[in-house]
Amino acid sequence: ALMLTVTCFAACGKKDGDTKKKYTVGICNYVDDASLNQIVENINARLAEIESEQGITINVKYDNCNADANVMNQIIANFAADNVDLMVGVATPVAMAMQSATEDSKTPVVFAAVSGAGLVASLEEPGSNVTGSSDNLDTNSVMNLIFAQNPDAKKIGLLYDVGQDSSTAAIEHAKAYLDDKGVEYVERTATTAEEVALAAQALVSDGVDAVFTPTDNTIMKAELAIYETFADAGIPHYTGADSFALNGAFLGYGVDYAKLG
Repeated sequence: ALMLTVTCFAACGKKDGDTKKKYTVGICNYVDDASLNQIVENINARLAEIESEQGITINVKYDNCNADANVMNQIIANFAADNVDLMVGVATPVAMAMQSATEDSKTPVVFAAVSGAGLVASLEEPGSNVTGSSDNLDTNSVMNLIFAQNPDAKKIGLLYDVGQDSSTAAIEHAKAYLDDKGVEYVERTATTAEEVALAAQALVSDGVDAVFTPTDNTIMKAELAIYETFADAGIPHYTGADSFALNGAFLGYGVDYAKLG
């Protein structure tokens, strides 16, 4: 992941009675899960450091839309109405909504944990009022780990939410990898916690040798409810973030979400 460190709140701040410049930052988190919460915690920690380093005051407005698009748009509208100096969007859907909402105002937007959304011209030269850090997954490395652990794996389960932008490219890369290797795969998708539990049970019935999930927030939220299903069946669950493993998956491999924040 390429991370751009924003440490300078320049001359656009407001001053209070003691001449300290004051800034308001609106942070919207997409969903309450371990990876994204790590990002928010560390953004807040860094903002507190910047306050001290630069002798400024930063007022943070935080909200979580819990994957509800209507709530997300209202949160962003509230930030705009409050004339925040900076919006921070955690996860792809929030970043995309913030980009759309600031096309006219050009309020700066910094995103975190975005992959494959085409929000910027490039991470090096964003080319607009939007910039940030990517959690793009090196899918081949995760797939290599599957076969390092079990060279004889014959069938791989792909567990994800088809509506998650963060999963789309990674799943296509996984399919290409497995096609090239001549290994069978089974796709099971889900959009709710109940569907995830059913999909996990179905993969056990499918007789898969391992399961792969990319940086998928829907599956992440349900990991605590499904890890025993896989563990009891002796099926390792390989995932795109350490937070999955902290919640019971066999292995998580990807960017450090604390550093990303």
